[in-house]
Parts: sequence; C-alpha cells; structure tokens
Amino acid sequence: MGGTFDPPHFGHLAIANAASEALRLTEVRFVVANDPWQKSGDQRVTAAKIRLEMVRALVGDTAKFVVSDSEIRRGGPSYTIDTVKELQGKSRKKILISLILGADVAGGLDSWYRAEELREMVQIVVVDRAWSDLDVPKGWRFQRLEMESVDISSSTIRERVRRGKTIRDLVGEPVNSYIENSGLYR
Repeated sequence: MGGTFDPPHFGHLAIANAASEALRLTEVRFVVANDPWQKSGDQRVTAAKIRLEMVRALVGDTAKFVVSDSEIRRGGPSYTIDTVKELQGKSRKKILISLILGADVAGGLDSWYRAEELREMVQIVVVDRAWSDLDVPKGWRFQRLEMESVDISSSTIRERVRRGKTIRDLVGEPVNSYIENSGLYR
C-alpha cells in the first residue's frame, strides 16, 4: 500500500485491515513515497521523513503492518515498478505482490511509469471509494475489495488543520500530536 500519506489517517488503516482480512495477506506494507512524481508539481508535499514518522505513529505496533522507507532510501522520484522489483529481488521464493489502491487511482494505472511492465508483475486490489466510479484499465489483474466506505482524505485533514479544527478522530492521538507539535499544515 504505497502513497504520499500526507498525512496518514484512519482510512488508510481501515483499507489495510480490510485487505488483510479479505485476502488473507501475510503482511501489508505501507510504502511511503519519497518524491510522489505524479503530485510533485501540483501541490506542496511534506518532507518524506516527516510523513514516514507519521505513518509509523499511525500504524504503531500492529504485527501485520510493516512501514517501509525503501523509496525514501532509494531517493529521487518514487516509481512503484522499482519498489516491486526490489521486493521480488529480496524474496527467496516467488511472491505475489498485490497493490492496494483506491478506485480513484486505479483508473490512471496506464499513466504510471513503466505501466506495461508493472502490469505483468502485480495484482491490483481496488478499494471502492465513495467518490469514485473509475474502472481499472484493460489488461490489469485486479480484485475489487468491497468494504464500508471510509470518507476521509488527507487533503480534507490538511484543510481542517489550516482552519483550526480538530483532526484527532481522523488520525488518532499519536499522529495528531505529531502534527500539532511540528506545526504542520498551518
């Protein structure tokens, strides 16, 4: 489950939990993007190391969840294909990697860096989100994850912080404290 996580929130945890249970996953890896190349020019993105710390605060000590800094350590733009190749290279046996995505993101898969190659390497798990009706492009192996809609977005959380509204119920106390103590999103 890769992303910008700017900031991470309970919606991310709900999706990870639903995917883990429905697909009987051995682990869900939260991969924090270093430089989310599809967002770089559109919006200001919080520094990767700060976003990584917030994801660690959100996930806590949940055994099935792993927080990965692989894209941050690699540096430069974050391309999913590079992360998938790295994971497969580290595994002693053949593994199936499932990318957990919102339907709003899945519609644009063909625009991803080296999409044709990535298509052959992964299965897509599409989480239906209340505000999206996009479909997965042809040729991608995918499974739809049905779950109760969690209507939380990072952009809404950033806006709430800017307006001085509470976010504790959307991100939990550890992430809320991190945002408050760091003065983020003001």
